[in-house]
Amino acid sequence: MDRRRAPLVRSLLEIGALRFGRFTLKSGIQSPFYVDLRGVVSHPDVLSELGRDLAAEARRCGADRIAGIPYAGLPLAVAASLVGRLPLLYPRPEAKAYGTRRRIEGALSPGERVVVIDDILTDGTSKLEAIAPLEEEGLVVRDLLVVVDREQGGRARLAARGYTVHALLSVSECFDELERAGLIDPATLREARHFVETARAG
Repeated sequence: MDRRRAPLVRSLLEIGALRFGRFTLKSGIQSPFYVDLRGVVSHPDVLSELGRDLAAEARRCGADRIAGIPYAGLPLAVAASLVGRLPLLYPRPEAKAYGTRRRIEGALSPGERVVVIDDILTDGTSKLEAIAPLEEEGLVVRDLLVVVDREQGGRARLAARGYTVHALLSVSECFDELERAGLIDPATLREARHFVETARAG
């Protein structure tokens, strides 16, 4: 982990974006930790920091535009757009049944390279769903940026489809930093690490 991101890990814990306990995931699996970045919109200092880091990564990927995945990824992409002066667009979960009936909001030109931004990566399903309408419009998607990779197979699944994932943090890096800082008890972290290792093996 880039040591400059150590304060970010502690901030995510402080604002409740990273929690430990018993949580039911969308898949129905019980997890001993939960990553939820939707509340970061109420913490402008943290949101600004994420915007700077995401914008820098998007520039390194050679983005002509960035695309935020609604809903959690959209404010992160807005922050990156403002900091990096990168044009933003976003795919709608579904096309409007009125007006322009657009599936993608924002200006675009076929052939442009778009870097997709979201909050976390789990199995990659929602990323593939968001990429599809972008590619249908002739945009080129090769790279995805996320704040936290939960290390549950999403990176490999997307790589198999030709996409590269760039994560500011892996969840294991978060655990390591919290252990280093003495902010979470060792038993809790052991359980969380075991969950990640089991998910990765499966």
